[in-house]
Amino acid sequence: MTSFVLSAVPEIRFGAGHLVDIASLAEARGGSGATVLMVADPALRALGITSLAVDVLARAGFETHVYDGFTGEPGVADVDAAAALARRHGARVVIGLGGGSALDTSKLAACCAVSGLAASAYALCATPLPKNRLPIIAVPTTAGTGSEVTRVSVYADANKVKVWAWGEELKPDVAILDPELTVAVPPAVTAGTGLDALVHAIEAATNKQANPGNDLYCLKAISLITANLERAVTHPDDIAARGAMLLAACYGGIGIDNCGTALAHNISHAVANLAPIAHGRATGLAMRATIDWVAEGNRAGFARVAAAMGAEDPVVAYDRLVRASGVELATNLPGVTPEALAQQMAAPANAPMRKSTLRYPGGDDLLMLAERFLNLG
Repeated sequence: MTSFVLSAVPEIRFGAGHLVDIASLAEARGGSGATVLMVADPALRALGITSLAVDVLARAGFETHVYDGFTGEPGVADVDAAAALARRHGARVVIGLGGGSALDTSKLAACCAVSGLAASAYALCATPLPKNRLPIIAVPTTAGTGSEVTRVSVYADANKVKVWAWGEELKPDVAILDPELTVAVPPAVTAGTGLDALVHAIEAATNKQANPGNDLYCLKAISLITANLERAVTHPDDIAARGAMLLAACYGGIGIDNCGTALAHNISHAVANLAPIAHGRATGLAMRATIDWVAEGNRAGFARVAAAMGAEDPVVAYDRLVRASGVELATNLPGVTPEALAQQMAAPANAPMRKSTLRYPGGDDLLMLAERFLNLG
């Protein structure tokens, strides 16, 4: 019998049309007429999704202030600006609306708004998070990071180096999974975020921390993504496929919240410090470059992954799914050398992901794996 402990899962509301729940949830956690800070993905403004959410709150008597000033992955300046906006208007509830960037920003801003400290104070857990942070409602509009159920916030420091804050205080109070909010996501983003969610589930089910309780979430996520990713990419209006992907991403988030990630995320975090590349695509390609090598050190774990994919060989099944997703197969990162990437993979900030890989990569392995990643085609 294997002993394990699973962390608490936030309240989850799943289904089409659940965006309207933000009003009753804001009232329950902030009080009637509370001022709300909404941290929204900037792309949602043109799609009308930000205004839709603001209108839902306005009809219920809430004043909402929106921060959507970031581009790409969030940095300390974004978190600090969002927190300052919350303090200036006396916000009592924070709503994150968007992909991982918006959700991660909202989570840490909910803490900084109360503590008054800059986001940089919490990098790599240097400072304890405040226990009385503002309530957080997370509304993902992409099916990828699972940030709506995790206790981590990833962002870039002042030097553009990716860091993170971690703690129970960052876990949202409620996650709203409304697949109607994901239908406008472009195919390339659907593919990249979907692969990110798949890698979350695979790594959480096969790394050193993996356990049977967490596998219930991870293996279900793998089967859902295998069955629905291609459909979600090619038929974006398919609410059933979109819903399955959104639920799978949430399950993958629960998976990494309990057991963490591994080598593919080590590579994607490392390469982000060297060149601009979307996180989901980088992670998906990193898994493609390393899955056979990692699987050699955990045949039983990857046999379970293969079974969840309805296949015999996890390496072949994963490659087939990556190709079916339509994601660009070559990394195309001119100027990034294997030596530079291997050095970043060995950096202290990326050590936890390296150490959690069951087949531990030594120095020579890092260089070989970096070469594999950069030479994908």
